Amino acid sequence: MTGHPYTIADVFTETALAGNPVAVFVSAENIPGERMQRIARELNLSETVFVLPGDDAADVRVRIFTPVNELPFAGHPTMGTAIVLGATRPGATLTMGTRQGVIPFAFDRVDGRIVSATMRQPIPSWVPYEHAGALLSALGVTGSVTAVDAYRNGPRHVLVGFPGIDELTAVRPDLTALAALPDMAAICFAGSGTQWRMRMFSPAYGVTEDAGTGSAAGPLAIHLIRHGLLRHGEWIEIRQGVEMNRPSLMWAAAHGSGDRFDLVELRGSAVVVGRGELFI
Repeated sequence: MTGHPYTIADVFTETALAGNPVAVFVSAENIPGERMQRIARELNLSETVFVLPGDDAADVRVRIFTPVNELPFAGHPTMGTAIVLGATRPGATLTMGTRQGVIPFAFDRVDGRIVSATMRQPIPSWVPYEHAGALLSALGVTGSVTAVDAYRNGPRHVLVGFPGIDELTAVRPDLTALAALPDMAAICFAGSGTQWRMRMFSPAYGVTEDAGTGSAAGPLAIHLIRHGLLRHGEWIEIRQGVEMNRPSLMWAAAHGSGDRFDLVELRGSAVVVGRGELFI
């Protein structure tokens, strides 16, 4: 029987028991991939991260698992992992190798403690979502305030706009119907200017509702720019998890010109809430 230490961090919050939790196995080189998936299913958080030694391209490498599948990239798990690792090593930056490429992080420290981190996200591709009608029906709505587009930066996020916060809060999706839509997370959003709210539903990824979806924050900024609701380079504040009583707060910005995007950034914080050891 071998013990595997892990850390649990609440991400996109500075308050314990809020935000989106992630389990980080900080030394996972002796854990086979098949066992990683089983561990993620055992812990049953939206994601679990396994940290592997770095290489010439990155300081560390990671593998990211939901309870049902492996993701090439995700936002809150990499953000939480970067802050967990950054607390044990000096420096203002960290590079993290994922299956979607190398993700750079920059840390903001106060008296040596990391208070926030900014990541450079993969720039997503996007297309009109091919099952928009079925998705709207599963969400119990008749339309979206913008086009229903699918963005992929690892996971695939399909964005549906709501006319206001009250309508967003009232959503009660048909999870069985959503689960029949493969390889997608429904990203429901509402707001205006630089203030936005978001909810994420993805039974296809083993997550009924997510408290803080960092990988969707960059695509949301791009989507708003593409549809004339935001300017290039303008930072937006995104609140999520309110309806779950797990409030998350993140900031995102997309930089470029027209429909060309050169840089997508996400900023957030995290707090360590526990450490343990799994014996298998």
